[in-house]
Amino acid sequence: MKDSNRRDFFKTGAVIAASIASFSAVGGLGTLNAADSSAQQGAQKGAKNISPATLPQRKVGDFTISALGLGCMGMTHGHGEPRDKRAMIRLIHEAIELGITYFDSAEAYIGNEELLAEALKPYRTKVKIGTKFGLYYPFGKQMQDSSKKAILRALDASLKRLNTDYVDIYTRHRVDTDIQMQEVASTIGELIKAGKVRAFGLSEAGAQSIKKAHSVTPVNALQSHYAMSFREVESNEILKTCENLGIAFVAYSPLDRGLLTGKMNENTTFHKTLDMRANFPRYTKENLAKNQAIVKFIANIAKEKNATIAQIALAWLLAQKDFIIPIPETTNPAHLKENLGALKISFSKAELSQIASELKNIPIFGDRYPPNSDAARSVGL
Repeated sequence: MKDSNRRDFFKTGAVIAASIASFSAVGGLGTLNAADSSAQQGAQKGAKNISPATLPQRKVGDFTISALGLGCMGMTHGHGEPRDKRAMIRLIHEAIELGITYFDSAEAYIGNEELLAEALKPYRTKVKIGTKFGLYYPFGKQMQDSSKKAILRALDASLKRLNTDYVDIYTRHRVDTDIQMQEVASTIGELIKAGKVRAFGLSEAGAQSIKKAHSVTPVNALQSHYAMSFREVESNEILKTCENLGIAFVAYSPLDRGLLTGKMNENTTFHKTLDMRANFPRYTKENLAKNQAIVKFIANIAKEKNATIAQIALAWLLAQKDFIIPIPETTNPAHLKENLGALKISFSKAELSQIASELKNIPIFGDRYPPNSDAARSVGL
């Protein structure tokens, strides 16, 4: 589609979107508000006006969480040097004030649960905490252990680090092929009955594994990588399985580890040992240059919606299904507010159809994990 035609298309779509009803109690995007004078001002103004009473909710098991959660890994682990603790606590508190009620962590994220414990202690009954088990790195090698003994030990350790007596969403970080999925589900079922876990989650599990677990203990949340630049779950039955079984889909890396922010290019560098992206093919100098194609595509949409690239990427995810909950990471208060601006953006069915059609023609260069690596072999099982 030519740029001039695309502009007309999205202008028409914006008019249509303005007539759509506002947020429903659970799920659904709100109307597209009148555009601000600039995308950045729109992000700031949108976040300022959002409060816990107006932020949309999405269902997980027998409770709801904010339609956008906050991925907390990069605050302490995996994306460079750990950030200043006081600054991260202030950011988490600001997220709560803005209406975010879900905070995602894992035992594998060094120092992360301890950070959340301190930040969330005054708000424990008002927020939901998710953490993950079963993924370990002894001597630098990735390993899984989801035996009953390991799960019980892991949960007790996480509860201690989080300074709480229950976890809202307890997620199996990766599938351990040495332990039957039904056995893991049974163990989590016992923990739910004991009141130590509220909802059962799986991460990067394949459709058959999800079904096996669900047959024993209802799976409430499936966490997997999903972004405009990584749409595998649309074609491998995972998203369809979640929809059929009533499972919330928690989308991690919805901005593809920063690629879909418009702030990365071939000159972007990563800490060689503390930033996992330094070893991922998608973020090499060559592939970052090639992948600017999808960034530019999203930027064109953002221009017509008077939004930022990140806001469009998040709003697109929210618009796919009303059970999808993106959990973008950030350590920057301005980006936190910007991300929340995505909740103001709507797409018509025609717009979504056109975007889907064009995305199919945009190649993405570089695998998300190194081929044949432990990380690559442990997803989709």
